Amino acid sequence: MKNGICYVVGAGDCLSLEFHPSEEDLVIAADAGLRYLEQSGIAADLIIGDFDTLENAPIGGNVITLSCEKDDTDMLAAVREGIKAGYTEFHLYGGTGGRIDHTIANLQVLAYLAENGRKGYLHCPQNRFVRPVDKKLKKVGYSETTGNAPGSENIITAVTNGVLSFSPVPSGYISVFSYSEKSEGVYLQGLKYPLADATLTNTFPIGTSNEFIGEKSRISVKNGTLMIVFPKEAKEKLI
Repeated sequence: MKNGICYVVGAGDCLSLEFHPSEEDLVIAADAGLRYLEQSGIAADLIIGDFDTLENAPIGGNVITLSCEKDDTDMLAAVREGIKAGYTEFHLYGGTGGRIDHTIANLQVLAYLAENGRKGYLHCPQNRFVRPVDKKLKKVGYSETTGNAPGSENIITAVTNGVLSFSPVPSGYISVFSYSEKSEGVYLQGLKYPLADATLTNTFPIGTSNEFIGEKSRISVKNGTLMIVFPKEAKEKLI
């Protein structure tokens, strides 16, 4: 197994790439994700896709051209290459926005990683749209062009039969959903709304908009797969 991180960059929404790969890391461009890497001055170790979005397939020894008629998405195919190379931690960029079916597909990629003993983090840029905002909302920081919490960028991860822990995070929303039909033995500790030995289902979003309260926190599940959404800033607090 590799000690580094496998970075996969897709063609969805991506405001910026803030990572700086080390020699141990692997950087994969999934189709037009190559453009984001080029704009950020980051070299791709591997370029993979059917190149329907990039239009012109790149040429080189590090290029894998896929058929347009295939079972795997370009993102999943890239992740499989990372697994084949021995990586256990994956950071996915450009995997949300645009077509909603591609976003859902990438949530399934997170579940695939979790269920196969790997860690996956889907980086989601801030949602921006125009909406009416009254004076009360403006006082707490909302604007007419910003979605989610003010200034928020989120990360989504999946946990199967396992634990996700944070050192104290001062504030911010964290949401926990059951991705599997049932998630049993769910514990939410050190959050505003705790749960103990609960069963969550994929048809009732009871875990939406929980909150960090400045304490060490822990989310665990005995049997099932959880999908967890938290602020990008909290990523540095993972333990």
